[in-house]
Amino acid sequence: MEQWAYCLCLFLALLLPLLLLKLNSKHRGVRLPPGPWRLPIIGSLHHLAGNPLVHRVMADLARRLDAPLMYLKLGEVPVVVATSPEAAREIMRTHDVVFATRPWSLTVKIMNADGQGLIFARYGALWRQLRKICILELLSTRRVQSFRHIREDEVARLLAEENHRKCFELMEYAIQQHEQQRAAASGNGDVEEEGGEDLVDTLLRIRKEGGLDVPLTMGMIKAVILDLFGAGSETSATTLQWAMSELMRYPNVMRKAQAEVRNNLQRKHKVTEDDLANLKYLRLVIKETMRLHPAAPLLLPREAMEPCKILGYDIPKGTTVLVNAWAIGRDPKYWEDPEEFKPERFESEMVDFKGTNFEYIPFGAGRRMCPGMTFAQASMEIVLASLLYHFDWELPSRVKPDGLDMTEEMGLTVRRKNDLYLHAVVHMPLI
Repeated sequence: MEQWAYCLCLFLALLLPLLLLKLNSKHRGVRLPPGPWRLPIIGSLHHLAGNPLVHRVMADLARRLDAPLMYLKLGEVPVVVATSPEAAREIMRTHDVVFATRPWSLTVKIMNADGQGLIFARYGALWRQLRKICILELLSTRRVQSFRHIREDEVARLLAEENHRKCFELMEYAIQQHEQQRAAASGNGDVEEEGGEDLVDTLLRIRKEGGLDVPLTMGMIKAVILDLFGAGSETSATTLQWAMSELMRYPNVMRKAQAEVRNNLQRKHKVTEDDLANLKYLRLVIKETMRLHPAAPLLLPREAMEPCKILGYDIPKGTTVLVNAWAIGRDPKYWEDPEEFKPERFESEMVDFKGTNFEYIPFGAGRRMCPGMTFAQASMEIVLASLLYHFDWELPSRVKPDGLDMTEEMGLTVRRKNDLYLHAVVHMPLI
């Protein structure tokens, strides 16, 4: 027995140097970004264990290492995390094409079993086609404006009904219903009114017209719709929840925002999108909310399609790249009092979220920037304006503004861990 134990120890003692030699030779001549110490097999995973708020852990690691670009090994997956505007600019502008694709994992493959949507599509002909459809047909400024009455009606319903959440189920059935309605309208000689198409109608029309580089399948249509509804509604709802939370923590900001809305509306019965143009401070509140609480704090992962250099470091082909927008938005090098909620910091309008200011990238930047930015902005503005116009808001008894729980929870987005309970006092009845 002792002899077997001795042989095993000797074998491991000989094997370990060989493994280390192999690992070193694999990256010989390659200057990887700095990173925390790694273990065999699990790599850097132990640094992330015990805290589901990965964006915070990664920001803390990067700060301790003074590494605006940090290298991790999550099991066998090489990952590079950018935590500075300079690194983000090189990834999403200078080398945008290199990092224009998404990692293709088993999870993504299962999610896209019926057809790829825009969010996780690999860079190529299909992605270019889907993005073109989204930008020109589904999420253009004209199309977003055509949905304004729907948004206004939905906001009124939100304020009037206690239970306003609806579950989008049976997507295939819904698409079939649209097909049948279009076929019936065509058979009867009915002509669709201009602006009468909804998103499903538009996708079905494009599919029927053909002439695409990659034919649209029913699975792709379902995936695109789920991308738009899932990503769009979840991120907007999360941002609005954080906005109301911050407004309750900062009563002076709440009073200023409410005063602007109410002074501009002059006791109108409801908020319309025509009113939003004059609500400058409201937009600053939303921008500041997205700085402190980006719905997707690490944006969406990218993958290096070929080797390149970022900030002088080598990024091997196949490396997954994350941009920590949460850490960048709270970096004291670029933001004064970064933990404070100060909408006034955006008054100069020199920093915007359109992908040109890399210290502020809640929607990302470059080719893979969120195409639904205009739609999200319109949706959030009218909902928040309506909440502030029609109601005065109070915290539960014994809860002070500076004691409001702001704990995060990781899910599809980073939401509040505990629901925000507020008492609404009607200021202007919705008629």
